[in-house]
Amino acid sequence: MGIRWKDYLVPAATLVILGLVGILAYANPQWLRADPTSPGLLSSVLGNPLICLFLVIGAGMLFGRINFFGVSFGNSGVIFSALLAGALGYKVPEGIGSLGLVLFVYCVGLTAGPTFFRNLARQGTRFTQIVLVIMATATITGIVSARLLGIPGDFAAGVYAGAMTSTPALAAALETAGHSGNVSIGYGVAYVYGVAGVVLFVQVLPRLLGVNLDAACRSLAAGRGKGSSIERVVVEVTNPNLFGKKIGETAFLADQRAQISRVARGERMVPVSPDTVFEEGMHVLVVTESDRLPAVAEFLGRISDRKFLLDIENERMKVVVTSTEMTGKTLRELNLRHRFGITVTRLERNLIALVPSADTVIHYGDLLHAVGEPEKLKAFARFAGHRARALDETDIISLAVGIALGLFLGMIPVGLPGGGTISLGSAGGPMLVALVLAHFGKVGFLRGSMPRASRILLTEMGLVFFLAGAGVSAGAQFFQALGEQGPGLLFMGFLVTTTPLLAGCLYGIYVLGIPLPEVLGACCGGMTCTPALGALNSQTDSDIPSVAYAAVYPLGLVFVTLFVQLVARLVPMMP
Repeated sequence: MGIRWKDYLVPAATLVILGLVGILAYANPQWLRADPTSPGLLSSVLGNPLICLFLVIGAGMLFGRINFFGVSFGNSGVIFSALLAGALGYKVPEGIGSLGLVLFVYCVGLTAGPTFFRNLARQGTRFTQIVLVIMATATITGIVSARLLGIPGDFAAGVYAGAMTSTPALAAALETAGHSGNVSIGYGVAYVYGVAGVVLFVQVLPRLLGVNLDAACRSLAAGRGKGSSIERVVVEVTNPNLFGKKIGETAFLADQRAQISRVARGERMVPVSPDTVFEEGMHVLVVTESDRLPAVAEFLGRISDRKFLLDIENERMKVVVTSTEMTGKTLRELNLRHRFGITVTRLERNLIALVPSADTVIHYGDLLHAVGEPEKLKAFARFAGHRARALDETDIISLAVGIALGLFLGMIPVGLPGGGTISLGSAGGPMLVALVLAHFGKVGFLRGSMPRASRILLTEMGLVFFLAGAGVSAGAQFFQALGEQGPGLLFMGFLVTTTPLLAGCLYGIYVLGIPLPEVLGACCGGMTCTPALGALNSQTDSDIPSVAYAAVYPLGLVFVTLFVQLVARLVPMMP
């Protein structure tokens, strides 16, 4: 296979251009720097803070898309364009970084909330231990190396956040260090290896251990069954113990999260009614998860290959729940089949689809797939408060009040033993409120959900605003600080990235006995490094590393924002 020169031409050209611009900036050329006394064309345009803001964001995003030998910086590329703009003397609107910060951390909390507390409880004996080992090792390494190398606390906190590739940690570090520009400088220096180091680690370790990652994933998948996709199959009822019993009163089906939505009448499948009973030779349409299908089919009878007509257009409806009559109640309490003659075959929440059981609690904004007669479906939709636009509408009141509550919570000081206080700040407060709201779905009139498109937009916008504000404010001292602290920052970043990865993998493999694909996915999540997950996924078609990453990432995201504050507080500041 020949070398694809085009894969290297753009990164090489970009590095050359950035190097030339950096040299010119360091040499203090008047035509490039901001000059309020005699501004040129470039200085006049960039002298407008709003124009400067969006040019910084655009340039940083373009830089972040460039693939440097398998590594790209994504949105975090904005920190580099912002540092350069700040070093040249340009400004962005005052307060834009603070606005971006609260939007970003609040939306991160909304994203992580539905699974954060659940993963904290369910994975406490496995993946959570890996996260804690990673965080503890990184924190101890960061504090010890900073003290030995004589790196001030604000620089050290920034290096820690960059080495852990965590923008929320950068936000928390800035808050703890009094918004010192040195935090952003440390972050920018350490972030490069923070991403590249994890990407290289997850690709090199399997080779060192002699493990074929794709083969290991296939072996794991074969041992665990087919997975848990939702399937719909026709089953012929042959179990004599079921004859004459009502379909809705079968405990085994409820325990297996299996729903019978239709029964055969002639050549057609019609919706199940509350009084429908099992009959010998009856054909039923079963909706269940693929790994539960064999047991369900064996319990009922056998899978049939007969084909039936389905009136999908009139007998099935997607209903968005907005009514307080349904939210917070289980399907058992709602008793929808008896009240409306409909069956809920699946539920979608936060882009996750599942077959509900009788004990499934309905949340605001859940999308229910209901099967029934047309008039009964309409009655159920009215009861559920169905509005199709509810999936796309953002509750601005909940967003505004939630952020305000988070900022207020972040201002409350908490006393420490021996004197002194600590507070969550404008990063931790909004994130905690969002986590709680997203976990419960709704608290009072405040909703803990947001349409995916809106949440992604606000997350991205908040992130780039925050990076632009932090980078520009730190840029004025960037080159001077880099010259004074550069080698120490680079070495500390190397240690804080590499040591936790080794500790997490060794602990997961040799102490917990977790297979390598899951350990690597968990380490990517614990280091909050999405590009590394992409490198893992390029080695296998299995979703096993991604599942481990998804289980760990919310924990890592929250814990890293807490531990970075220890680094900022336990490492002495510059006198």
